[in-house]
Amino acid sequence: MNIENPHASSLEVREKHFLVAATRRLPSACEERLIAKYFLRKGDDNATYSSSIFKAHAEGASALIVTPAERLDANTINSLPQTVKIIATFSVGHEHIDLDAASARGLIITNTPGVLTAATADLTLLLILAAARRAREGQKLIHSGNWSGIRPTQLLGTQVKGKRLGIIGMGRIGRAVANRSRSFGMKVYYHNRQPINSNDNAEAIYVPSLNDLISQSEILSLHCPLTPETKNILNAQRIANLPEGAIVVNTARGPLIDDNALIEALLSRKIASAGLDVYASEPNIDKRYLTMENVFLLPHLGSATKDTRAAMGMLAIDSIEAVLNGHEPPHQIL
Repeated sequence: MNIENPHASSLEVREKHFLVAATRRLPSACEERLIAKYFLRKGDDNATYSSSIFKAHAEGASALIVTPAERLDANTINSLPQTVKIIATFSVGHEHIDLDAASARGLIITNTPGVLTAATADLTLLLILAAARRAREGQKLIHSGNWSGIRPTQLLGTQVKGKRLGIIGMGRIGRAVANRSRSFGMKVYYHNRQPINSNDNAEAIYVPSLNDLISQSEILSLHCPLTPETKNILNAQRIANLPEGAIVVNTARGPLIDDNALIEALLSRKIASAGLDVYASEPNIDKRYLTMENVFLLPHLGSATKDTRAAMGMLAIDSIEAVLNGHEPPHQIL
């Protein structure tokens, strides 16, 4: 356990009343901000946090910064030291935290929304284009040393201009994807719990029925939150209703997709290709994806830009500072 600074002067000890424990390394600007005001127990990017290790890491801490890589189930929550007042998750999603157990403990839970919209939308377009243009196969051909030059029929992909893009979930990221997609000439349709204000996306067409949206989506992009209702929202029946040769992209949550159904459709070429950044049991990806050339895979990089990750860390610290100073935190989930 690395506590910064272990050689603090007596004056610093008097000024620093609180210990903050992070499970992973944070962007340097975030760690520097924490060290300036608190004792910081730095995280370990290679650690696997069992309940016992998590308990030891949190010992004496007033605040925790966690990521979706840690599963804070009821047993882990209940084992936390009584000193812990707030858990700030370095993410928008919070399904990795047992909120019922946290509520019973009286813990405050916060997240980091809003600042990762542009980065995730950009990555969504990367996946759409990579899947459409057979980027994985092209990379393999280059790296194998077997490319012998351009051929008129080599690795012919899909042109996205004029294609119907279906968006499931028209929140901040869904709207940002819609705006970017129109620049590529795609026709945007969406399904949401209710239509969005037309001023937010005047050219996106609302489709009240999810099944109707899916049946006309030549490219389908998932942007809804993970709930009991949305788990496996893209199942075998809905995949069967996609147009022949459709493209599926997911930068939201892995469990939104039934892996068995998607893999079967990719193998049969019912679905031409997919672009995936999130996975049902990440970091344990279904190994069948690794053998398939018509799937473009990334390791959960949706928010992975320097600016975005620093901004997420600062939001987490804002919440911690508010709580430790007796105020209500921004972005409070619980």
